[in-house]
Amino acid sequence: MGNLSSTVKTLRKQYGMTQEDLCLKSGVGLRFVRDLEQGKQSLRLDKVNQLLDFFNYEMAATPKTSE
Repeated sequence: MGNLSSTVKTLRKQYGMTQEDLCLKSGVGLRFVRDLEQGKQSLRLDKVNQLLDFFNYEMAATPKTSE
């Protein structure tokens, strides 16, 4: 699926959820969801994992791709 921000946004839309729905169901704040979907560079990893857990996803380290 691409980068983290687009993955979360795509999953949220596949589930038919608004950003508000996602923050309520995953237990993170609305500002966090917005920042994540906008690709903010510095986010708390524990909250990223909390949100991803809602979709049964997890963070994984992958090699960088050459551009």
